Amino acid sequence: MSAAARRAVPAQFDASAQRRRSLLAKVHLARKQLGMDEDTYRGAMHEATGHMSAGDCSEVELAKALKHFEARGFAPKPRTKGGRRPATHKLAGKARALLISLYHLNAVDSASEQALEAWAARQLKVVALQWADQTQCDKLIEALKAVAERNGWSQKLIGHYAKMDSAGKVHVLKYRLCEAILVKLKDKGVAPADWSLDIAAWRLCGLDFGPAKTGEDLELCARSLGRKLREAGQ
Repeated sequence: MSAAARRAVPAQFDASAQRRRSLLAKVHLARKQLGMDEDTYRGAMHEATGHMSAGDCSEVELAKALKHFEARGFAPKPRTKGGRRPATHKLAGKARALLISLYHLNAVDSASEQALEAWAARQLKVVALQWADQTQCDKLIEALKAVAERNGWSQKLIGHYAKMDSAGKVHVLKYRLCEAILVKLKDKGVAPADWSLDIAAWRLCGLDFGPAKTGEDLELCARSLGRKLREAGQ
């Protein structure tokens, strides 16, 4: 664009475009930092804004999405001890996703980045998760899985489940998470004992997925039922 053309653009529109680009960049940074796969990201965006994609959001909606991601542990500026940025390697993303799921299950009090770093410090005796090697991260993931097992969320994939591809295994685990949350809701008397997952999702959260649930559906179901479970606990 020529200098004359730039001068022809009203300053407020140019500033608005710059703000939107900045917000979009932060949303994509949040997705990367939190280790979200496509289904998880789209589900989170839909929950926060009603849109599946950041590109469809207004400035106000992008700001809402960022607040939603910050609640899940996104640190737009370094917030870990010593000013370090959150761990970004693949296994840290897996551990982060597990911690968020355990939060939905009401098995941990927080899914923040600080909580993840505290787990790493206790389990691995490292100053920062970013510095942990693969063997250490595997130990952290196994510790989180043990908490899941104690709270009724089975992590064992045997028989034909063991032969599934990675996406299939993740889908099974997401479904089991929703079922484990429902069991806890039944134990607290929030849901009748004879309710199926579909009925509970509809009656408690207004979610109507149908029989063929996508990974995104299950993410939304876990978050929504998890919110009801935490409310019941309070």
